[in-house]
Amino acid sequence: MNIKEFEKKIGYAYNNVDLLKLALTHSSYGNEVYKDKLHNNERLEFLGDAVLELTVSDYLFNEECNMPEGSLSRKRASIVCEPTLAMCAREINLPEVLFMGKGEELTGGRFRDSIVSDAMEAVIGSIYLDGGIECAREFINKFILADIKDKQLFVDSKTILQERIQAGYKEGPEYIITGESGPDHCKVFEAEVRIEGRLIGSGKGRTKKAAEQQAAYNAIMDMESKA
Repeated sequence: MNIKEFEKKIGYAYNNVDLLKLALTHSSYGNEVYKDKLHNNERLEFLGDAVLELTVSDYLFNEECNMPEGSLSRKRASIVCEPTLAMCAREINLPEVLFMGKGEELTGGRFRDSIVSDAMEAVIGSIYLDGGIECAREFINKFILADIKDKQLFVDSKTILQERIQAGYKEGPEYIITGESGPDHCKVFEAEVRIEGRLIGSGKGRTKKAAEQQAAYNAIMDMESKA
């Protein structure tokens, strides 16, 4: 995927496409290619983080009219957290268009939640600068707040599964890593989750934690389909 294809993917055409290119530039690339500590997406990430928090706060304030401040804060934190943003970024293929240094690329940086989620915030910051708050809000509504309940279910799947089964079983879920493949910088792990020895879900992920999370999510989805 190239820059033009990414613009089509997100449904936003930049007036200044250099802002998008900067939003997609990891510091490793800026240091390596431009020899410049400021030619990267970190400042845009700083700005995008503030725009995202304001937009999500406004959304929750209006959507959750009976929710107290403490609960609103916790829900906002779960939406703007690293795993949720990384998931949203992958849904629009953002990792494919990141500019990364060779060293970071070789160590699997393109698949790292921290790098991908930071780039997602940088893209928000770039849209805000290029088109204003309403364009940024539209992007956030479309690619972060849409289907947010399902996204949060995935991010919190291990906790949710634990809560769902603790009433009916003496022991909690057991997670087992059943396999791994790929080079060290780009491994794929396979996991199973069992209750009292019985398989209830399986999944794959770039890390052991991600594989376990996918297994828990699949177990929950299977439970709900049988309910």
